[in-house]
Amino acid sequence: MAAVADDEDFIYEDLLKASIPQIFLPEVQEAIDQVLPSDDPLDRADFNPIDYINTLFPTEQSLANIDDVVGKIRYKIRSLDDDIRSVVRGQTNVGESGRQSLEEAQKAIQELFAKIKDIKDKAEKSEEMVKEITRDIKQLDHAKKNLTSSITTLNHLHMLVGGVDSLTSLTKRRQYGEVANLLQGVLNVQEHFDRYMSIPQIKQLSDRVKQIQGELGTQIQADFEEAFQGAGAKYGPGNQRQLKEACLVVSVLDPRVKKDLLNWFVKLQLSEYLVLFGENQDVAWLDKIDRRYAWIKRTLVDFEEKFGHLFPSDWEVSERICVEFCDLTRKELSKIMTKRKVEIDVKLLLFAIQRTTNFETLLAKRFTGVTLQEFQGKKSVSVAPPTTNPFEEESSNPFESDMENEEKTQSDDNKDSEKNTSSPFGGIISQCFETHLDIYIDSQDRNLSELVNRFLEDLRQFGTPRMESEDSSNVLPSCADLFVFYKKCMVQCSQLSNGQPMIDLTRTFQKYLKEYSNRVLLNSLPKQSKEGNSSASGILQSILKEGEITKFTEEEQCRICSILCTAEYCMETTQQLEEKLKEKVDPGLTSQIDLNPEQDTFHNVISSCIQLLVQDLETACEPALTAMSKMSWSSVEAVGDQSGYVSAVTTHLKQNIPIIRDNLASSRKFFTQFCLKFVNTFIPKFINNLFRCKSINTVAAEQLLLDTHSLKTVLLDLPSLGSQVIRKAPASYTKIVVKGMTKAEMILKVVMSPHEQPQGFVDNYIRLLSDSDINEFQKVLEMKGLRRSEQSNLLEIYRARIPISSILGSANDQTQVTSAPDQESSRIRKLEKLIKKRL
Repeated sequence: MAAVADDEDFIYEDLLKASIPQIFLPEVQEAIDQVLPSDDPLDRADFNPIDYINTLFPTEQSLANIDDVVGKIRYKIRSLDDDIRSVVRGQTNVGESGRQSLEEAQKAIQELFAKIKDIKDKAEKSEEMVKEITRDIKQLDHAKKNLTSSITTLNHLHMLVGGVDSLTSLTKRRQYGEVANLLQGVLNVQEHFDRYMSIPQIKQLSDRVKQIQGELGTQIQADFEEAFQGAGAKYGPGNQRQLKEACLVVSVLDPRVKKDLLNWFVKLQLSEYLVLFGENQDVAWLDKIDRRYAWIKRTLVDFEEKFGHLFPSDWEVSERICVEFCDLTRKELSKIMTKRKVEIDVKLLLFAIQRTTNFETLLAKRFTGVTLQEFQGKKSVSVAPPTTNPFEEESSNPFESDMENEEKTQSDDNKDSEKNTSSPFGGIISQCFETHLDIYIDSQDRNLSELVNRFLEDLRQFGTPRMESEDSSNVLPSCADLFVFYKKCMVQCSQLSNGQPMIDLTRTFQKYLKEYSNRVLLNSLPKQSKEGNSSASGILQSILKEGEITKFTEEEQCRICSILCTAEYCMETTQQLEEKLKEKVDPGLTSQIDLNPEQDTFHNVISSCIQLLVQDLETACEPALTAMSKMSWSSVEAVGDQSGYVSAVTTHLKQNIPIIRDNLASSRKFFTQFCLKFVNTFIPKFINNLFRCKSINTVAAEQLLLDTHSLKTVLLDLPSLGSQVIRKAPASYTKIVVKGMTKAEMILKVVMSPHEQPQGFVDNYIRLLSDSDINEFQKVLEMKGLRRSEQSNLLEIYRARIPISSILGSANDQTQVTSAPDQESSRIRKLEKLIKKRL
C-alpha cells in the first residue's frame, strides 16, 4: 500500500508540474496575494532557495540542526500534497453539477418570461377598458366648460348693455356719484370683450362707452367752468356735492381729462396773482418779494377752506397750485431782474434769496413733491462728526464764537435751507438768482479786500497780539476771522447755487488766501536789516569783539512762533475748506477746485519762520564759536572745566529754546523741524570753527574734546532744554546730533594722536574718519601746527592710501576751498587796517 501511495504522489507531482506554471503573470500573482495572504517566504513569487537556506543556517554552528529543519520541511511537503490531492479529487464531479444547475436556471427564466408576457397582455386590455369608460366623461367636461363660459359671457354682455344704457341716462341727469361706481364696473366688464372686438355688436358697444366717457369729460369741464366762472361764481359754487362726485368720475376717465381740468383750475386760482404782481407793478420788485409769498399762503388757506374738500386728496391740488406759482414766479423774477439789473445790489439780492429759500423750505415741509414733472435732485448734505473746522455747521472751533451773535438769527434758516437742498422744491424759484450771483461774488471780493486791509492796519497799530486762549493755540485772531468769513460766504453761496458761482467764489478765496499769506503773515515777520545779517557787518563784529550782536527780542520770537502756528492752522484749514467746497459744488465741477497752491504758500511761510528762528539762534551762538577759533590753544597747559564759549552757547540755548518751545506747543512737529535745522547748521559751523583752531597741543585737544562732549550733551537735550517735562528726543534728531558731534570728537582724537610715525598716524585718521577727504586731512594737519614739509609727507602717504577717484574728486574742491579762505583772510586784513586807521 505504501508503494501505491508513493506512486500516486509522483503522479500528482507530475500533473502539478505539467499544469501549474512556475511563474504567474503579475495580475494573477496580485489576485492570489489578495485571496490567500501569507508571510511565508515559500509563498513569494520571487522565492530564492539560496537566500532561504542562508536564512535558516546563517552560521556553521546552526548546521547542527539540519536534520530537524529537513524533517520539518518534509512534513510541510506532505501536508501540502495531501491538501492538493483532496482538492483535485473534490473537483472530479464539479462539471456535472454545473451543467445541471445551468439547465435549471434556463428553465426558470423561460417560465418568468411567459408570466411577464401574460401580465402585459392583461394590462393592455385594462387600459382599453378605462379609455372607453373615460371618453364619455371628457366629453361631458368639455361641454360643461363651454357652457359655463357662454353663460358668463352672456352675463357680461347683459351687464355691459345695461351699464351703457344706465350710463347714458345717469349722464344726462348729472348723477355723478352713481356714474363713478357704474363707469368703473362697465370698464372692467368691457375688458372681457377685448378679444371679441371683431364682432360688430361688441364693437358698437365699445365705441358707445368711449363716447359716453368723452361726453362726461366735456360735461364735467363745463360744470366746473359754470360753477367758478358763471353768473353766480362770485357767491361760490352752489353745487359743491355734484362737483365733488364729478371729481370721482374724472378719476375714472382718461388721465388727460384730469390734467386739463387741473390745469384750468390752477390757472384760474393764479389769475389774480399775474395781475397783482405784473412786472410794471411796484410790488413786483425784489424789495417786496415777501408779498408774493404772503399772497400764495393766503390763497392756499382760502382754497383749502372753501374748495379743498371738492377734490380727492391724491390729486394734490394745493401742491399743484404751489408748483405753478413757483414756475410763474421764477419766470417773472428772471424777466424783471434782467430789465432792472443795474438796480440790484448785494443786500437786495441776498434779501430776496433768503426769503425765497425760506419759502422753498416751507414748501418742502408742507408738500411731498409728487406732482413735479421732474425731480430737481441735488446732492444730500452729509453729516460729519464735529471737528475744529469752522466750515462745519456745528463746529467746536473756538474762533467761531466771534460770529455767534451775528449768525444766531440765521442759524435756523441755514439748517432749514440745507435740508431744503435734498427736496424737489430746492431751487425751484431761487435758481433764477444764479445768473446774478456775480454781484454777490464781487461784493465778497470787496469785503475780503477790506478785511485784509483791516488786518494790516491792526498789525501796524497794535502789533502782533499775544494769544491767551485755553487751548494754547498761538494763532492770530485775524486768521479765525478770515476763515469764519469764508465759511459764511460758502454756506450762503451753496444755498444759492452749486454750479459756476461756487467756482468763482473759490477763485476769490484763493486770491485772498495768498493775500493773507504774503501781505499779513510775511509782512508781520521781524525784519533783519539791522541785525548785522550781512557778511561785512558780521566780519566787523567778529573782529572788534565789542558790543552785542543784535538779535530778535523775546516779543519778536513770540511773533514769529505765532505766525508759524497761524500758517499751520491756515494750511490745515485750507485743506478742509477744499474738501467742503468739493462737497458743496456739483460733482462735475469738483476737478476745478484745487487749493494746493495756497497750502504750499502757507507752507513756505512756515519754512521762512523756522529759518528765521534758526538764523537768530545761530547768530547768537556765532561770537562764542568765533572766540573758540581765536583762542591761543598752544598755551593751554591743563584741562579744566568746560570753556567759556561752551557756557556762552549753552546760555543762549537755555534762554531761547524754552521761549520757542512754549510758543510752538500746539505745533510740536514744527518745533522738531526747527531743532533739526538748527543742529544741521550749527554742527557743521562748529566743525568749521574747530578746523580754524591752530597749534593745538595734546592738552588743548583734550580740553576741546571735553568741550565737544559738553556741547553734544546739551544738543541731545535741546528739545526739552529748560522744560519741567522731560521728553525723549526723536530718533532722527538724536541720530543727526550723534553723527555730527562724533565726527568732531574723532577729529580731536586724531589731533591728539602722535604723528612721529606717519604711517600709523594716517592709518589712525582713516580708521576714525573713514568718510573724510584730503581737504579735511590737511585741515587736521594745520590744527596740529605741523610744518610744510611734515604736511607734505603725510599728504603723500594719505594719497597713496585712499582711492584714486577720491583724489581726483577732491582736487577741484581743494583748490576752491583753499582759495576761498585766502581771499576772505585778505579782505579781513584790509578791513582791519581800515578800521584801525579810522579809530
